[in-house]
This record gives sequence, C-alpha cells and structure tokens, in this order.
Amino acid sequence: MTRIFTLLLACAANLATANLAVANTPTTPKATEVQAASLLGGQRGNGQLYEVVDTQVWDVPDPESGRDYQVFVALPASYEKEPSRRYPVLYVTDADYAFAMVKQIARRLNGHGPAIEDFILIGLSYSVGDHGVPSRRRDYTPTPNGPGSDVAKSVHGEAQQYLAYLKQVAIPFVADKYRTDEARRLFLGHSYGGLLGAQALLTDPTLFAGYVLGSPSFWYDNKVMWSFEERYAKSNKDLPASVYLYVGEYEDMKPGDARFATRYNMVTDARYFEKSLNSRGYPSLRLKLDVLNDEDHLSVAPRGFTHGLKYLLSSGAKKSDRPKAVLSK
Repeated sequence: MTRIFTLLLACAANLATANLAVANTPTTPKATEVQAASLLGGQRGNGQLYEVVDTQVWDVPDPESGRDYQVFVALPASYEKEPSRRYPVLYVTDADYAFAMVKQIARRLNGHGPAIEDFILIGLSYSVGDHGVPSRRRDYTPTPNGPGSDVAKSVHGEAQQYLAYLKQVAIPFVADKYRTDEARRLFLGHSYGGLLGAQALLTDPTLFAGYVLGSPSFWYDNKVMWSFEERYAKSNKDLPASVYLYVGEYEDMKPGDARFATRYNMVTDARYFEKSLNSRGYPSLRLKLDVLNDEDHLSVAPRGFTHGLKYLLSSGAKKSDRPKAVLSK
C-alpha cells in the first residue's frame, strides 16, 4: 500500500544511522491537509511530524531470505503531465538518509533551469525491523570477513544475495509500476553502498547502465574487490557502463593531522581502482574519478551526490554520452 513517507530525523553527518519513519496514508480529513501542504510546498503544523512530501513507500519483501524491505519513490514533477514519457530511474542505497538528500539535490540543481534530466528516484531501505548498521553490513558487503570486532557483532557478506533480490524482485516491481526507461537504470551508493555498487559493476555490469560509487570501502576484507576486478578482466573484453567515482580529500591517512582518516587510505584505493579499470582498455567504459577537496568520509556525500547526478543525468549531454545499455533482465 502506498504510504506517505515521514521524516523523523535527517542527519547527513551520521550517514549510517539517520532514521526515517513511514506513516499510513491518512483516510481522515488530515489527508486533505497533507495534500494541501504538498501543493503549497508547506507542512502540517501543530507539532506534527515533518514529511517528505510527494513521495510513496511500498513493501517489497524478499521471498528468498524472508526479509521485508521497502522501496521509497519520488516521481518527477512532469510525470503526471507527460503520460507517455519514460524516465531514467536511479536506485540509491542507505535510503534512510540518501533518499531525501538526493531528492532535494535534484530539485535544487534544476532551480534555475534544467541542469539534469527528470528521473524517477528509488530509495532502497534497510531490512524492516533491523537497525541500519547490521542491515547494511550484511547486505552491502561481498564476503563474511568483516573488519575486526564487527565479525562478532553482526553478519557480513550477503551482497550477492541482496543483488539477486534487486534484480529479481525490487527492480521488476518498480518497472511494472512506473514508467521507467529500463535501458537507463542507474545506481548510487556511498561507503558500503559504493562497495555494493562496485560488486554489481564487476559481476553483473549491465544490471545498471550507470554507477555513482561514493567513497567505496575498498579496504574491506584485505581489498577483496581487487580480486573481483581481476576475475572480470580475465573473462571480459568490455565493461559497458558509465561510472562516476568520488572520494573526499581527507580519506587518506596523514598522521598528526586530525582532518585526515585514521584507519584507511581510501583516496589511494580509489585511484588504484580507476587505474586498474583504465588499464584494461574497455571500449564502452566511461569512467571519472573526483577527489573532492576539504571533505572527509561523511561530509563528502552531498557534493559527491551532486556531481554524480550531473555526470549521469546532465541535460546538456549528447544522447550518445548518456549512460545506456542493453540491460540484464
């Protein structure tokens, strides 16, 4: 059932633990109040919950794992006005914080004219009933070998199963319900979400035509993703995808400077990944890496999302430069 998506807390600095709540669509006179607030760009008063207006939430459980997931949906303003039009569709991980953030970034990018194309935004929730941290550790990582004490705290390494859920359940659900252009299916993920995107790119690259890989956790399990890259290169002569890779300037270690990372060299890893992919000479790969100045692992996300949207969805791009592929079904 469609439900109005309510925002309890938006905290960009605490990416993994920001919380959203979902309320049933009212059947009382308050429904009219919500609709009026939406049309006026306002909110209900009297201390009621803040809402991300013009959004929908659907229950899309995974029959294989038995877990309940949700997809959050935001349609472009032109959707109802152009009933024959199909739209690029962007799937974002960590929807509890990223969905609302990407929605507002997209709106602001087009505030002074169309900087990016209209698109359908899909937020991928954590499993219902789970805290965000254990859910993303399990669903976004490639192997069971989590870092240090994390192993004892929660399950890791079920990304392949989660990608199968996206491919077989969530994506078909969205494609059946909305006018998506399935040849322009896109992905955005940050941190573990970026690692998940890298795994999709290297195991089933046409699952998405374009990828925004934000500060990917390539350090995971002794940089196991390098073995994924090597296996793919041995078996394939092309990598048909557009990839925007970003990382914050301060995501490398620099002892004595508190602005920099204390555990991992994620800038170095991102540059290694870029170099490895470019060295393969894939004719259909379009790849860009940005190291964004004066940003760390948490603060870089809004800027990275902005650059990623402009890279994959620029309204001024030639059609031949837009991410498009014959996608896996």
